[in-house]
Amino acid sequence: MPADAQTLTAPGPDGQVRDVRLSSPDKVVWPATAHGAAITKADLAAYLEAVAEPMLRALGDRPVTLQRVRGGVEGEEFYSKNPPKGVPEWSRTTVCTYPSGRSHPQLVIDDGDLATLLWTAQMGTVTWHPWPVRSGDNDHPDELRIDLDPQPGRAFADVVEAATALREVMSEAGLTPFVKTTGNRGVHVFAAIEPRLEFLEVRHAVIGLARELERRRPDLVTTAWWKEERGERIFVDFNQATRDRTLAAAWSTRILPGAPVSVPVTWEQLAEVDPTALTLHTVPAFLAEHGDAWADLHASPGVVDGAYALWEADLERGLGELNFPPDHPKMPGEPPRVQPSKKVAEHWDEHGNRVENA
Repeated sequence: MPADAQTLTAPGPDGQVRDVRLSSPDKVVWPATAHGAAITKADLAAYLEAVAEPMLRALGDRPVTLQRVRGGVEGEEFYSKNPPKGVPEWSRTTVCTYPSGRSHPQLVIDDGDLATLLWTAQMGTVTWHPWPVRSGDNDHPDELRIDLDPQPGRAFADVVEAATALREVMSEAGLTPFVKTTGNRGVHVFAAIEPRLEFLEVRHAVIGLARELERRRPDLVTTAWWKEERGERIFVDFNQATRDRTLAAAWSTRILPGAPVSVPVTWEQLAEVDPTALTLHTVPAFLAEHGDAWADLHASPGVVDGAYALWEADLERGLGELNFPPDHPKMPGEPPRVQPSKKVAEHWDEHGNRVENA
């Protein structure tokens, strides 16, 4: 008969060993695929224990949004920004402010807090999305993050080429870029930064980098927000730098079939790795063999001055603001929030605001 529950023991944020109840450990979270057996809740917990040290380092002291499922990854999917009900008394939270101006607590998973990480898996979490800030200062990012999102028609080798070019641009701007697979078709490029600037300024620095990359490789990458303008180019997603936008944590599983994992790699490994082969089944062995390529991510934080100078230079060229995500308030100088193919010029003023009764 399937086990009703099991109790796991793990250190909490205070270093004390805590008990975590795992109900229905035999419940299937990821169904079997041609590349691997079905993955249960107990399998996920065992995976988290295996990668706990580097994954908790990536999550440590950060507000985290939980991507959760009911009935496994083929069931209902939802995101938890508020801490789930029943959060353990040993876990902690921090208050985050959102683009709407609302504020409320979000769960924090500390470096070493395996107990809370396991508890979130018990609550149906399959992907962990940390903010690019520390809990003591939720308004000034200490990580600059860029998502390279390939459009249909592009191979992973093209993404590697784009990431390598981005590495050059970031290095010239005084940053030290680190790279990881996304668990899907793209690549995430991060750099540790001094937490001096707020989200909008960091976003502008990212736009500066993205536009410089686009100038150098217009055939390969694009900053076009609207999909109809991207063609087959790789989108440099500058909006991942906006407030309340997050990327999957390093070493986190993804909701896709087969439980792929977002894995930090060296720049040399990036050209050789097969991201589809990095799954919950294989990553513990990969980690044991290669170690954590992001162990020193925050050893020497950089400054964004060079990247921000690219933004300022573009302003002098007449290039201004780019579109924000649709859940953000309309921002000064933002282009119209309408697909170019649907835009009628006389319906919009020079500031991008819709003109009623036009």
